[in-house]
Amino acid sequence: MLKKALVTGSASGIGRAIGLDLATKGFDVAFHYNSSAEAANEASKEATTNYGVKSIALQADITKPEQAQSLIETTAEKLEGLSVVINNVGNYLEKSISQTSIEEWHQMLDSNLNSTFYVTQAAIPHLKAAGWGRIVNFAFASAQNVMAGEVETAYRVAKTGVIIYTKSLAKELIKDNITANIISPGVAENSVGLDETTISLLPSKRPATLKEISNAVVFFITPEADYITGQVLEVAGGMRL
Repeated sequence: MLKKALVTGSASGIGRAIGLDLATKGFDVAFHYNSSAEAANEASKEATTNYGVKSIALQADITKPEQAQSLIETTAEKLEGLSVVINNVGNYLEKSISQTSIEEWHQMLDSNLNSTFYVTQAAIPHLKAAGWGRIVNFAFASAQNVMAGEVETAYRVAKTGVIIYTKSLAKELIKDNITANIISPGVAENSVGLDETTISLLPSKRPATLKEISNAVVFFITPEADYITGQVLEVAGGMRL
C-alpha cells in the first residue's frame, strides 16, 4: 500500500493535526499552505523529525486551477507518488444573503467547492496509478440535510456541493479501488468565535478536539474502511440532530 498523502490547508488547525496524525501512521506527507509558510514548514519538520517520514511544505492558491494542478504534480514528484488526498481548505462566511457581495459569494464557492474539485481532479490519475486511493473532503454538521441558514447561505451552498461532488466521485471511482468520503465537523476547539455561550448550546457541552476530527479522517483511510465510500461522517457531538 503506497503511503503518500497531501493535506490541503495544513499549516495549522485541523489540517495540521491530520497531517501529523498520518505521519504517525507512516505516511509521507505534503503540508499545503497558501500564506503561512513558517507554520507549514514547522509542521513538515515535526513530521520528519518525530516520525521519520518524508515530508514537504508546498505553497499554492488552490482556488486557481493551474496552481492546484501544480501542487498535485509537485507532491507526486517529491513524494514519489500520491495515494491520499485530504481537502481541508475552506473559508467561512457568516452573512445574510442580502448582505453577501458577489465577490464574497464567489470566494465561498472558490475556497470550499472549486478548490476541492481542482485538487481532486488533478489527483485522480495519480491515485489510479497507485492502485488504491483515499479522498476525504470536508463539509460541516448537517450539510447533508440541505437546511437553510439565515447567515451562512453561501457557505452552506458550497459545502452541500462538496457532498454531492464527493458522492459522485465515490460511485465513479470504487471500481478503481479509490474511496471518497466526507467529514462534517461541528464546533471544534479552534472554531472562530467560540465562547461559553456557544459551548453551552452544544449537547456535548464541549467542542470537538482536533484529534477527534483527525481520528475520523484516519478511519476512512484505513484498510478497515475499504468498503465504505460516499459517506458523511459527522464529528459534532450531537449538534443539529
